[in-house]
Amino acid sequence: MTTVLIVDDQPLQRYGFRMLLDSVPEIEVVGEAAHGAEAVRKTAELRPDVVLMDVRMPGMDGIEATRRIAAAGDRSRVLVLTTFDLDEYVHAALRAGASGFLLKDARPEELLAGIRAVAVGDAVIAPALTRRLLHEFARLVPPPDGGAAQDPRLNALTDREREILVAIGKGWTNGEIAARFVLAESTVKTHVGRVLSKIGARDRIQAVIFAYDHGLARPQAG
Repeated sequence: MTTVLIVDDQPLQRYGFRMLLDSVPEIEVVGEAAHGAEAVRKTAELRPDVVLMDVRMPGMDGIEATRRIAAAGDRSRVLVLTTFDLDEYVHAALRAGASGFLLKDARPEELLAGIRAVAVGDAVIAPALTRRLLHEFARLVPPPDGGAAQDPRLNALTDREREILVAIGKGWTNGEIAARFVLAESTVKTHVGRVLSKIGARDRIQAVIFAYDHGLARPQAG
């Protein structure tokens, strides 16, 4: 059973999400919140597997709420829902500790798949959308300083693991990585897990941000 907390300042939006999620036997909606402060409080109280987080809300917004939830170190993972793709708020939310984002006009099956993916620690952004997001993300963040490459977490990676991290930073799927390096997908999955552990990333999205922050990935031309 995957437990979910719905966070949105619009009652009708929360009702629509609840109606959808209540129709799925393996998903349980354990609560709702209308703003960020309530989301933080209810996440600590209910400890849901996934928090569906709206970005723009009065008072404490979804970014600050995400930051506080991630900083608490509990098991709850945040899936940001936004009306705008490549919204600058989404970049801030990912940096704050969100595990991914979906658009509010996503199909029901996409939202359900996203919830399941986040619940087990995976990213939920499709590769094509990831590349668009990262191109914009790289435009908004400053280039890494000269000492970034000396980060001890990078030094802990093997040559293969560093290659895998670079591929993750480019938004490649496990299948694409496997094809590029002629590896079994199961082997790639093992490498990805080790990379996440060594750099201290909660999930693949945080690994992407790490790769960009350390100059290992930049947007491709075009």
